[in-house]
Amino acid sequence: MKMEKNYQPQEFETKIYENWLEKGYFHAEADEKKQPFSIVIPPPNITGQLHMGHALNNTLQDTIIRFRRMQGYCTLWLPGTDHASIATEVKVVENMAKEGLTKEAVGRDGFLERAWDWKKKYGGRIVEQLKKLGSSCDWQREAFTMDERCNRAVKKVFVNLYNKNLIYRGNRIINWCPCCKTAISDAEVEYQEQASFLWHIRYPLTDGSGEVVVATTRPETMLGDTAVAVHPEDKRYANFVGKTLTLPLVNKQIPVVADSYVEMDFGSGAVKITPAHDPNDFEVGQRHNLETVRVMNDDGSINELGGKYQGMDRFECRKAIEKDLVDGGFLVKKEAYNHNVGQCYRCHSTIETIVSRQWFVKMQPLAKPAIDVVRKKKVRFIPDRFSKTYFNWMENIKDWCISRQLWWGHRIPAYYCADCGEMVVSEEAPTVCPKCGCVHFKQDEDVLDTWFSSALWPFSTLGWPDKTKDLNYFYPTSVLITAYDIIFFWVARMIFSGLEHMGEIPFPEVLIHGLVRDEQGRKMSKSLGNGIDPLEIIEKYGADSLRFSLSNGIAPGGDTRFSYDKVESCRNFINKVWNASRFVLMNLEGIQLKNIDDVKKTYADKWILCRLNSVIRSVTKNLSKYEIGLAANKLYDFVWSEFCDWYIELTKPALYGDDIEKRRDTATVLVYVLDKILKLLHPIIPFVTERIYSELPTSGESIMISEWPKPVKKYAYFKEATQMEGVMAIIRAVRNIKAEAGASPSKRLDIFAITENPKLIKKCASYVEKLANVSSIKFISREELPGKVSGAVTPIAEIYIPLGDLVDLDKEIEKVKNEIDKMRSEVKRGEGMLNNAGFVARAPQAVVENERQKLAANLDKLAKLQKRLEDLENN
Repeated sequence: MKMEKNYQPQEFETKIYENWLEKGYFHAEADEKKQPFSIVIPPPNITGQLHMGHALNNTLQDTIIRFRRMQGYCTLWLPGTDHASIATEVKVVENMAKEGLTKEAVGRDGFLERAWDWKKKYGGRIVEQLKKLGSSCDWQREAFTMDERCNRAVKKVFVNLYNKNLIYRGNRIINWCPCCKTAISDAEVEYQEQASFLWHIRYPLTDGSGEVVVATTRPETMLGDTAVAVHPEDKRYANFVGKTLTLPLVNKQIPVVADSYVEMDFGSGAVKITPAHDPNDFEVGQRHNLETVRVMNDDGSINELGGKYQGMDRFECRKAIEKDLVDGGFLVKKEAYNHNVGQCYRCHSTIETIVSRQWFVKMQPLAKPAIDVVRKKKVRFIPDRFSKTYFNWMENIKDWCISRQLWWGHRIPAYYCADCGEMVVSEEAPTVCPKCGCVHFKQDEDVLDTWFSSALWPFSTLGWPDKTKDLNYFYPTSVLITAYDIIFFWVARMIFSGLEHMGEIPFPEVLIHGLVRDEQGRKMSKSLGNGIDPLEIIEKYGADSLRFSLSNGIAPGGDTRFSYDKVESCRNFINKVWNASRFVLMNLEGIQLKNIDDVKKTYADKWILCRLNSVIRSVTKNLSKYEIGLAANKLYDFVWSEFCDWYIELTKPALYGDDIEKRRDTATVLVYVLDKILKLLHPIIPFVTERIYSELPTSGESIMISEWPKPVKKYAYFKEATQMEGVMAIIRAVRNIKAEAGASPSKRLDIFAITENPKLIKKCASYVEKLANVSSIKFISREELPGKVSGAVTPIAEIYIPLGDLVDLDKEIEKVKNEIDKMRSEVKRGEGMLNNAGFVARAPQAVVENERQKLAANLDKLAKLQKRLEDLENN
């Protein structure tokens, strides 16, 4: 036997993974003889490092892919990384700043050269970290959202959508990050409640006949106001509609318009309209042909339309405007107000909603079929409750702003003629202007939203737009496994993209998992300092311990709490498997194993084989339904409680006996069951199962390409298993009687049995004698009970032990009397304190309550001791 005495994962995990890679076990080629099973990895950002969310997500994916591989499917787990436009550009800009350089200083080509260098240096870091976890991805197929294959797909999709009038360029309200200086989509805005103020401002009618009071959380935007709106049925303002107001500080006349967008019963019932800086105001402006006045620059400062405030930062301007409103008598009041403020998901700066000329995808035509396939269960969310999140977003979807003012990313394939300005959208750069014949073009400066390329991931990675063998065989993929926080970012976009460009859904099932939180249930974050590095856990405990701790007990869609105690517990479990395996292997020396069907099976053998059948059936069902937490939990209980604590102990009489045939039979069943256990555990804890499996005399080339266990019909020994469980109940009963009497577990004694099936108990007497330390079993009738006994009723027998055999009665009586004296003293002390009115009145309520609980517990103990003494003295 070559297995080390102690489980030391650091000694073998890396070597095993390198062997898997070398043998090409992860690689998949289309095989028409097999059924395909494919998963595409949610591509981590090249800026990323492995965190607990990645560890959970990839553990779940790897578990399913290993399970299906062992079931005989042609399995492909396609890996890759995302170029992450904003995040990567920020990293590269930060690095350049250390050299005293800016983007503008090196130019676009120089910047992109540096970005690609950064990608080469750091982009593969997270891939190597995923390997440490044991991820069995087909690394030969590793993709990147900006590789040539994906780039072709992106350009093809853009041109196709543009030609169908589903992509357009126009001036619309978008979310703008003044820090990143780029547009971002609605899904990329994070909302956080902030304490702020509501400014109530007086807008006088130009004719001096009255005024309107409006409220705003962004007074700096009033510089771009082009109207005030009231509800058409609001009688308070009936005479105001059609008149003009004088915009304070700007001294410009703006109309009062009637629009049903206004809520009459909210505030004053009048709303300032700033079409260039609010999405709802933009719509009102479109309906009333209002001027659109954008007063902010891309960096959040005030532009030339802001008059004397030009050049001020937006928040500096806010303070200046407040002062001027007060000085001019226009500020009615300023009140504290909490509201949700949009922030950039990357830099967390406050977002500005502004009018900007951008590229958009027209979403309504794409959203409808994507809603239908989920509604009709052609795409099924697991758990189903997450389909509500999907519907809520898709049914209220707005056109998707896809252009970003960045340099790192897929550049928009739109070209402008240098002479006449004609725009040409094309997969390849045009050579001649179709309008004027000019040969000079300039490509659009913007790049596409990162999610535009990620949305094509399930088919672009398989060769689309070419009709490849892989695309035909592996698409649609089998399942998507992802966290709930990117349902609208990514999942929804993949669904409508698959339907639009492939004519098929990208996957029939979406398994949603939750977040990994800390022990207190808080989200892990840099600000809280509660993040856990998975690589540190792997270094200390091994990848398998981390994987099992993340899997065991987890429910689809539910968050899980990370704790070191749980990792320790899972390492203890793996250590139990390790030691049990060493025990089995140590007892194979000099033993020639038989064919399992040739073994003369004992009751214990039949019991474990029947239980193994049941576990195989339920674990297979659980994994097929993605109930990985349930599968892990069942395996934990079966291996620890039934195989290790029971079956191995039940085999010892045969293994340590002189009958060589019994030893061969027992060893054969042990190896058979251990082999199946290792295979059942392998998808979740792949390293240790491979290490142990390689030592089994029955092992094949590798456990990961071995066959998944199936229930064996002829091992459905239900009758014998039930009988054996009856014998095990006797063993438990004897152990419990000893424990309750305070007798040593190792004390050997006779037991008396009243049973209708003495034949069974006689056949299994060696188990009872060995595991319960019993000298002999005497079968009696009820009338033959020997005086005072302690007993228990089990499914197949009543078990009795003479009390005098359990303990030395005189010593036990003396011991119990001493305990009664101590307990009486405690009761007297407690009653004295609680009968003291001063103590009850002055002591804290919690202290008094604690004393009451202690007294109640002590009175209960005293009653039990007195009953115990009575039983002993009457013996």
